[in-house]
Amino acid sequence: MTPSVIFLDAVGTLFGVRGTVGEIYGRFAAQAGVTVDAQRLNQAFIESFFAAPKAAFPGVVPPDLYKQELLWWKAVAARAFQDVGAFSAFTDFDAFFQILFDHFATPEPWFVYPEVPQVLQEWQQQGIRLGVVSNFDSRLHPVLAALELRDYFETVTSSTEVGAAKPESQVFLAALAKHQIAADGAWHIGDSWQDDYQGAEQAGLRGVWLNRSGKSPPGPTHTEISDLSRLALTPQ
Repeated sequence: MTPSVIFLDAVGTLFGVRGTVGEIYGRFAAQAGVTVDAQRLNQAFIESFFAAPKAAFPGVVPPDLYKQELLWWKAVAARAFQDVGAFSAFTDFDAFFQILFDHFATPEPWFVYPEVPQVLQEWQQQGIRLGVVSNFDSRLHPVLAALELRDYFETVTSSTEVGAAKPESQVFLAALAKHQIAADGAWHIGDSWQDDYQGAEQAGLRGVWLNRSGKSPPGPTHTEISDLSRLALTPQ
């Protein structure tokens, strides 16, 4: 069958990081006079990121939302630099991190997965409505625009906007409400088995796990693809 709406995750699904976060953080740190091993820093970042609470701030609205997003990411980065023993080397970590935070709102640290533009165009031509559902923050909007992806999507729903993060059903329900469609008419595709696949299934959507790396699924998975072009759709 073909869904009325397909939602997609952002990072790891539509676009990815050029190199590693550790390499980017390390390069900016070097410009601030701080030397750090990029591989160790990347591992510390991954551990800090997954140890942090989800980036969702219930009840917070613009313009305070930007401040909360900045503080959340700064705490993740600070812990990573602390874990590799480099945090104390900064003379002004706040100023350093502001530059780094702004950098990730530009297209420079990102790349679009090769199949993405063509697949999105084909789905549009089939009359499928498209949306983004992501645990990213408000920087997602300028990033999608800069990567020339924004025009494919009717809606963009982020965890910080909703005040709830995947795998919670609330963020999926918010996206469905924008399209005025029931959950059984929508699919969601993403690279996180728990946040995207399992979260979508629990919210009543059809979940599709995008497994670009070919790793083993953590649990039963009805639909798994290696890239977006592998998703089989049948005419309505």
